[in-house]
Amino acid sequence: MDGFENDLKTAKEIARRVSGKNGTAFFVGGFVRDSLLGRPRDDIDIEIHGILPGDFERILADFGEVREQGKSFGIYRLCGCGIDFALPRRECATGSSHRDFDISVDPFIGPKNAAMRRDFTVNALMQNVLTGEILDFFGGMSDLKNRILRCVCEKTFAEDPLRVLRAAGFAARLGFEPDEKTVEVCSKIPLGGLSKERVDGELEKALLYSDKPSVFFETLRKMNRLSEWFGELEALIGVLQSPKYHAEGDVWDHTMMVLDAAAGFREKTSNPKAFMLSALCHDFGKAISIQISEDGTIHNHGHDRTGVLPAENFIRRISAENFLRKYVANMVALHMQPNALRKNGASVKATNKMFDKSCAPEDLMYLSFSDASGKIPFSCTEGYMEFQRERLAAYREAVSRPCVTGDDLIEAGLVPDKDFSDILHYAQSLRLSGVDKKAALSQTLAYARDLKNSQ
Repeated sequence: MDGFENDLKTAKEIARRVSGKNGTAFFVGGFVRDSLLGRPRDDIDIEIHGILPGDFERILADFGEVREQGKSFGIYRLCGCGIDFALPRRECATGSSHRDFDISVDPFIGPKNAAMRRDFTVNALMQNVLTGEILDFFGGMSDLKNRILRCVCEKTFAEDPLRVLRAAGFAARLGFEPDEKTVEVCSKIPLGGLSKERVDGELEKALLYSDKPSVFFETLRKMNRLSEWFGELEALIGVLQSPKYHAEGDVWDHTMMVLDAAAGFREKTSNPKAFMLSALCHDFGKAISIQISEDGTIHNHGHDRTGVLPAENFIRRISAENFLRKYVANMVALHMQPNALRKNGASVKATNKMFDKSCAPEDLMYLSFSDASGKIPFSCTEGYMEFQRERLAAYREAVSRPCVTGDDLIEAGLVPDKDFSDILHYAQSLRLSGVDKKAALSQTLAYARDLKNSQ
């Protein structure tokens, strides 16, 4: 029996003990929804009704060590068990932050009132742990069948602005469509008061667990809720591209197509989240660099360079991780090169230099292919991936050979000074050109002498 099955067994044993105290245990939230949809279930959420907190705590204590995740909120977890337990609670918003709530535990509030604080009807379904009976107070079963996201209560829904992003996330991950009223409600909820951590959490789920991450952003666009956190992305709407190379539409349309294409490669990359963020940000520079000549020809020359700063600003807004910012900036700056070098029949030395600049060479290959896939007509010629893989193998072989190091140069008599990094860069260029270490050291020392003599 695996861990999940063990957890279900534990849930039923606890439910029996709760029932013996005249209480009832219900599966709630995403667990019920995903069970009915036949989707994989990882976490188990259970809500306990009809018994006092102290009585429930004593029951839990008989099953192991209890970790109080928020005792004042009536939330518990058994150590070594993947079940979250909660007692029903009343919530009243006191401000715009997700922390601005007065919360009180009320085990006798009743299932309907407890379900009313949920966000969507499909998440408000409750299932008796012992009998399997489904409680559906707000039409969740019908909405589940019709794949509709409908807010349970407009007033309480608007009290937590994160629910706007959750709506977009569920649309992307579940393939559900928010109904008109929910879209209208979401369009009036400002998102500026959210923390970057909460925004990043919802964005990460959309990017990593959706077959079509574009739906997340298309839904936010429909709700007119891009500006607060995704302004650089919103700026791409209506930015023209050459119809010769981009018959799919504006830069927004292209970016959405690239994002969905990238989802097919994310599990092959060194860091799926960073890779997907790079796909999202790769053409931010086109909103800045667009040029239209007198004959109407549209150009976006240099957008790979001009896109680095807005991409960095975006990453800073949603995350404090320097790694993400550096990775995305590097990928944005290089994203056009693999395809361009392939088209131009570039030398091994040229592709070696490109891959050497990349923080994740294989990821860069996948991003470039996703970029080419996200346009009409598809711009990669036959044999593109074979070419990139062959050149990547050549690069890896080149950097696996012995090379000139700083210690080698110091041992040869050079003193580290302002020119030392330039000299090391020259040595690296020889390495990428396939020059063996002995010859490279000789040539590098000669370069260093010429450099000194020219000063």
